[in-house]
Amino acid sequence: MIRPILVVGNPVLRGKARRVSQVDRSIQKLIDDMIETMKQAPGVGLAAPQVGVPLRLAVLDVDDQITVIVNPEIIKKIGEVELDEGCLSVPGFWGRLNRAERVSVKAQDRNGKDFRIRDAEGLFAQALQHEIDHLDGHLYIDRMETLDKLQRSEPVRKREADAAAARRAAGETVDEEEEAEEPA
Repeated sequence: MIRPILVVGNPVLRGKARRVSQVDRSIQKLIDDMIETMKQAPGVGLAAPQVGVPLRLAVLDVDDQITVIVNPEIIKKIGEVELDEGCLSVPGFWGRLNRAERVSVKAQDRNGKDFRIRDAEGLFAQALQHEIDHLDGHLYIDRMETLDKLQRSEPVRKREADAAAARRAAGETVDEEEEAEEPA
């Protein structure tokens, strides 16, 4: 079931989420709903507070790999990198901020089994930090030096259509699927 995603201004997004005491059937259903909601959005990650459930649970989809983290905790951060970041709960905007370059996380999986993610990097490290921030009541905009640098996002379809038009103008072949995405 696709759940509505809360947006900035909703107090649930600013509260510290409670630990999941037991991974039962209702938590399994929540996980499935969150994965479906994240994919439909589409997004790279989704934390339970974003769908109105103040529990320490998030789902991520990086490189076509779904990761479920229950009661996650960052146990190590290495380096720092400046990144572009956006959020389903701050629709239509993105900004630049600093995150750790690599992170290690301990959590439970969708069955309640303990596991560790060691030295995650790239988009996966960024998504882990972003979603765990949600569980602590923080949004990425809280990490920005100033909101004056917040940028408006173009709709995904417009970006794809612009890229296809640029390739066509450069004499490259554009496949039918890209062609269909051009705005009318």
